[in-house]
Amino acid sequence: MNTRMKAVRLHAFGGPEVLQYEDAAIPAVAPGEVLVQVHAASLNPPDLYLRDGYRALPEEWRPDATFPLILGTDVSGVVAAVREGVTAFAVGDEVFGMIRFPEDIMTGSGAYAEYVAAPLGDLAAKPEALSHEEAAGAPMSLLTAWQFLVETGHDAPNPFQSFPHLPVELDGRTVLVNGAGGGVGHLALQLAKSKGARVIAVASGKHEGLLKTLGADQFIDYTKTAAHEVVRGVDLVIDAVGGADMERFLATLKPGGSLFLVNPTGFEGHAQARELGITVSSTQVRSNGAQLARAAELLAQGDIKVVLDSRFRLVDTSRAHERALKGGIQGKIVLTTT
Repeated sequence: MNTRMKAVRLHAFGGPEVLQYEDAAIPAVAPGEVLVQVHAASLNPPDLYLRDGYRALPEEWRPDATFPLILGTDVSGVVAAVREGVTAFAVGDEVFGMIRFPEDIMTGSGAYAEYVAAPLGDLAAKPEALSHEEAAGAPMSLLTAWQFLVETGHDAPNPFQSFPHLPVELDGRTVLVNGAGGGVGHLALQLAKSKGARVIAVASGKHEGLLKTLGADQFIDYTKTAAHEVVRGVDLVIDAVGGADMERFLATLKPGGSLFLVNPTGFEGHAQARELGITVSSTQVRSNGAQLARAAELLAQGDIKVVLDSRFRLVDTSRAHERALKGGIQGKIVLTTT
């Protein structure tokens, strides 16, 4: 087998222009891992943050990187090699997964490449009905929605709060999804619907047709109407956007309701939430092949669809990052190796 591959590597932090398509060594496969020949990978916010050196964080929290490094966590591909004793997957199996996250959040998990070494526990069998591009678009976003809404699936300390995140009952409840057109949002909408919820989707107007097709019971164009001014009495808000004034969604919730924050940084409404009897909670998504396998059943059945915003070749990864920075993403941005 060849020992070299093409990969997109960082030699310094910065803008999309620092992403270099070049030769690299095919990674070694450690015990408990398989080597995956990558057919597609997808972009996620942590990729953008790491490329930029996490400059939004306090300096003492920023990564002390060893260059070169390879970004990317989400892959779909074919098993190219296995370690002796591995029985969960065999050479030739089609797999997908989110690789070593958040363990490698500051160093890169290596998905922007033709090959990646992946722990067995991070992978699931790719549904035959999905293309590699669709499968690569799923893992981080779908696992985020799953761990927020269905099953957290781990007991690791919560980096955002002192208590564990607990999903809530969805069947027969009303759920508002803010940022429903994005990667996490469009999957959270569909997952909530699959669990019996009535869903209000909040996004810009260009997403309305798609989100209604995906099952939204009500659509609010936030550029024309502020959801927190017109919606009342919902059971759960999942905010997949973050940013300023997340506290506004407290007004939409009934007493005893829940506000789930995918990016809780900057939320300042904890005292108000306690007064209203509202639970505010967040969690850090973690790699979990077993959960992804259960979610894959919904993908295979067509109950959940992965929407692709755009496709780029691996050699054009810098252009893919430029697309991400423009915003207004509908679904996921994916990279292909062929």
